[in-house]
Amino acid sequence: MIQRRQTVTTWVGRVPVGSAHPVVVQSMTNTDTANAEATAIQIAQLARAGSEIVRVTVNNKAAASALPEIVQRLHDVGVDVPVVGDFHYNGHILLREHPEAARLLAKYRINPGNVGAGQQHDRNFATMIEVAKEYGKPVRIGVNWGSLDQGVLARMMDENARLPHPRSGTDVMIDAMIVSALESARFAEELGLGHDQIIISAKVSSAPELWQVYRLLAAQCDYPLHLGLTEAGMGMKGMVASSAALAPLLLEGIGDTIRVSLTPEPGASRKLEVEVAQQILQSMGIRQFLPQVTACPGCGRTTSSFFQELAQQIQGYIALRMPEWKSAHPGVEAMQVAVMGCIVNGPGESKHANIGISLPGTGEDPRAPVYQDGALLTTLRGPTIVQDFQALLEAYVEKTYSERVPG
Repeated sequence: MIQRRQTVTTWVGRVPVGSAHPVVVQSMTNTDTANAEATAIQIAQLARAGSEIVRVTVNNKAAASALPEIVQRLHDVGVDVPVVGDFHYNGHILLREHPEAARLLAKYRINPGNVGAGQQHDRNFATMIEVAKEYGKPVRIGVNWGSLDQGVLARMMDENARLPHPRSGTDVMIDAMIVSALESARFAEELGLGHDQIIISAKVSSAPELWQVYRLLAAQCDYPLHLGLTEAGMGMKGMVASSAALAPLLLEGIGDTIRVSLTPEPGASRKLEVEVAQQILQSMGIRQFLPQVTACPGCGRTTSSFFQELAQQIQGYIALRMPEWKSAHPGVEAMQVAVMGCIVNGPGESKHANIGISLPGTGEDPRAPVYQDGALLTTLRGPTIVQDFQALLEAYVEKTYSERVPG
């Protein structure tokens, strides 16, 4: 069992974030927030994919003015997901000039490195905290490697230079990120924001440095932590880098909400970052979102692509049926399904799943035994194996998980 690092609980709208609650999956839109229709559509798509919090850019007056319409559009289609405002440079102005936006947002993301310099830094930061207090909103103090508070960094670089044996620039930057985040959190509390209304993130673009900064940060506070590898990249690179970065920290119990920051292909759906975040948590046994389909990789015994096609069809069928299954059959997301390709591991893997099918390999007897909860249920043959197995899946879900409905 993973022992979560103990934190306070911060409520983001209706979603609790902290060690007493499941690790939360969140995402961010890439639409122009001023386009209320496009942004609401993308938020709804992300929420329906499983994003439990969605962040939007609030970078100008047009974006702030669009927020009431965005929230209304979501309400009209039955989407109740907390919407977070991402502020840089002018958040103190926008939150004051657009009180309805400030009221409707579930949380404000503040980057201490982008709120102004010198005396303006503290004054602008304080303005945003005052608005958060006025509307009872939490904040995420989000420190980024690429936009670190230059005042804090310069101070710590000077201190380091005076040491007999100066530390590396990277180590000083990591310490500066932690100091910036924690000093900002303490300042927010001095201004009257509740200790349980603060979430912290400290993002970098390198997995080893992410481990370093979050381990140090986790040891110095009990605020909930948001994990994410910033600028992870596109496609396979982004997915692998994010998985490698997040998994060790989650295994150590560090992290209360996560985002996988993938660069999508032009015109592609933003949902992939939600699906990858869910799969990271599910693969580690931290949360369950969809029934897992175990399928063998194939070898010389499986020269036919039939088992690959079946595995793909079953995975697609489960994804299609999950919205209805999840509402009618609590616990179905934990179901284990196996689609195996030959006699070597097929029967054994199928027996270990809740329900599994072992297809014949090349040259093997054309029969497909189906195992249910460790015992042989039936053997399928002929051209309707896919449909027959789907029917057995439906029967298993109906029988097994309907019995768990309270009352």
